[in-house]
Amino acid sequence: MSQTAKAAGGRPAQTMVVQSGNEIAATAAKQVNYHVMGYYPITPSTEIAETLDAMKAEGEHTIRMIPGDGEHGAAGICYGATTAGGRVFNATSANGLLFAFEQLPVQSGTRFPMVFNVVTRAVSGPLDIRGDHSDIMLAMNTGWIILMASDAQAVYDMNVMAPKIGEDMSVRLPVFVAFDGFFTSHQKRRVEIFEDGQTVRDFLGPFVPTVSSVDPSVPVTIGPYMNDPDQINNKKQQADAILRAHGVVKKVFAEFEALSGRRYDLLELYRMDDADAALFIVNSAAETAKEAVDALRKEGLKVGLIRPNLIRPFPIEEVRDALKNVKGLVVADRQDNYGAYGGAMAIEVKAALQGVPGNRTQVAARVYGTGGKEFFVEDAAHMLREAVGIAKSGKVEVPYAYFGANPGDPSYSPPRAYDPITEAQASGLIRVETTPEGKMEVKGNVLRNLTERPKRIAPGHGACPGCGIFVNLNIFLKGIEGHIVTLFHTGCGMVVTTGYPFTSHKNTYIHNLFQNGAATLSGVVSMFEERKLRGEIPKDEKITFIMVTGDGGHDIGMGPSIGAAMRGNRMIICEYDNQGYQNTGSQLSFTVPLGQSTSTSNYGPYQHGKGTHHKDTAQIFAACHVPYVCTVAECDPRDMIRKAAKAQKLSEEGLVFVKMISMCPLAWKTEERMSVPIIQSAVDSCFFPLYEVERGITTLNYDPEEKGKKVPVSDYLKQMGKTKHMLKPDMKEELDRFQAEVDRRWVRLKEMHKNPYL
Repeated sequence: MSQTAKAAGGRPAQTMVVQSGNEIAATAAKQVNYHVMGYYPITPSTEIAETLDAMKAEGEHTIRMIPGDGEHGAAGICYGATTAGGRVFNATSANGLLFAFEQLPVQSGTRFPMVFNVVTRAVSGPLDIRGDHSDIMLAMNTGWIILMASDAQAVYDMNVMAPKIGEDMSVRLPVFVAFDGFFTSHQKRRVEIFEDGQTVRDFLGPFVPTVSSVDPSVPVTIGPYMNDPDQINNKKQQADAILRAHGVVKKVFAEFEALSGRRYDLLELYRMDDADAALFIVNSAAETAKEAVDALRKEGLKVGLIRPNLIRPFPIEEVRDALKNVKGLVVADRQDNYGAYGGAMAIEVKAALQGVPGNRTQVAARVYGTGGKEFFVEDAAHMLREAVGIAKSGKVEVPYAYFGANPGDPSYSPPRAYDPITEAQASGLIRVETTPEGKMEVKGNVLRNLTERPKRIAPGHGACPGCGIFVNLNIFLKGIEGHIVTLFHTGCGMVVTTGYPFTSHKNTYIHNLFQNGAATLSGVVSMFEERKLRGEIPKDEKITFIMVTGDGGHDIGMGPSIGAAMRGNRMIICEYDNQGYQNTGSQLSFTVPLGQSTSTSNYGPYQHGKGTHHKDTAQIFAACHVPYVCTVAECDPRDMIRKAAKAQKLSEEGLVFVKMISMCPLAWKTEERMSVPIIQSAVDSCFFPLYEVERGITTLNYDPEEKGKKVPVSDYLKQMGKTKHMLKPDMKEELDRFQAEVDRRWVRLKEMHKNPYL
């Protein structure tokens, strides 16, 4: 529900909505109507792109939304779009921001404005998806303007103001709008917005490019190679521009106040008029801290609060003025600049106070709330009392400390979760022999006998009922003899099996992020081999190294995996293909087939699901000429186990790739009991054919045509809630294109089966 506010004082009409921080960021972006959004899903910022895509499907805006192959790629899309002359938008969090990091100084150094929402989150490792400021504070020195939005109203307002700040001709710099993950991003709040998006666009005015990469009449060189002294001159110009932004931000804040009636200052000062002790704190925690200020004021303590709306450029003069009468100050950071004795804000405040004649403000740095740890009124009161103590004593007893951390018991040793699986338990049932023709043949893969082999992944993990990941992996691992080490990309398989301090893994397990898993395991394999050569590990020690990826991991992680293939690293890559970024809420991945609906490829009158065909990763790896590539499905467990045994044997020659179709009941919108029939229909429709490529020679393992079981893809699609829309009359074109592509790939595969040279 919304209510329309009457226009007052000649201001444009505004309306009240109830939205989360992410939703209101999308609403602001819709009203700006950016030309392009390059994006990639990561919790907790993903809802911004999801909301914008849902709006696009309904025709509410015309923003061209371009999914990246990772956050680095998304940042590159945005940079390219800004060079072509238009307004550009992006959103990310945590390691997504860090993966895009290389691109950030390029964007600012070449002076192309854009707006980038950072929904702040803890940076891995270890992995934690909750909110702190360790991401945005790492970005402080990238040359971007940084606005800090403390609540949902500020998220909207700052997203409206950000383009005007960055596009100012005296600035021409990109702008971050940062707000707290989960605290602000997911909490619903009443927010006042302009009733008509045209008000926002009139406030901003048309985008005026300084140069354009798509104007043939005026060719330009963007991002040239630059030597000394040109480089330092360029950086001086950039530094001058961001310092000029200080005045521009104040000017735009004033213009926005005249338009909306809402006032923003570079610093929000709360009860600071006569304060001699204060707390300096950023974003949503400041709202909690205000209650503590009020409580201590009732006790007669002269305390106040300072919260910045802008941290780049840092408002030095405003900070100095706010602290002129303050004797005791605690600066609370939701991150740490490790080894610098304080977080970023503590260091900035201390630097601002340098050179102030007669400065009396003594500063204590406190690190709090990392990894999303809750911050309560009592916590703020404790910090304020520390500030009062400093003001009274005139000295800081503890200059730097963590607040709310538990050091634990140094003598504690965690118990072993599981006894190691022995060689005897994991060996002796399957053997791989070479035929006279030089092909691998598997013996002993009898399902009844293999049930005695212990599961490598224990039950009790947190996966959804019917999740295909562990069905596939436990079947596949039945065919692997001896010891293994597994590396899991970030994804559902990783998250649900390793919730600290518990684990479901009975063998050694390593985690690294999507974009670098294969490279990490390559390092493990290489070190293992080198230590064997040096005699540090027994030369007869055998370990099979397996990387598990999925949930779209071979979009962002494809490059490193191909690198491992090209190096010939002796390992197995298992990709569970559940057709989306399911661990972040079922967004578009390049594994999603044509026409299918996800939370970032919605079906609606103006958009018919995903617009391109699904990525064929098995054929990509076959083109890398690795020793072995295969596809497997849980509807044929014996075939999967046979291929696992071959994969293990052929991984002695180089990298092996295994693709498994993996049901996700939640994202596929179906009952878990339907797993096998759905997977079988995927195979029978030839959408997911079962085949293997052994040393370059393709063999079809199952031909539904030959067996009289081939069905149209519609038989597969109609069994899932996520694809039923594809059978609607308005989707006939997409359904026909999908069927034609499945048929084309099947015919090609049959020809490869017939001819060993294809």
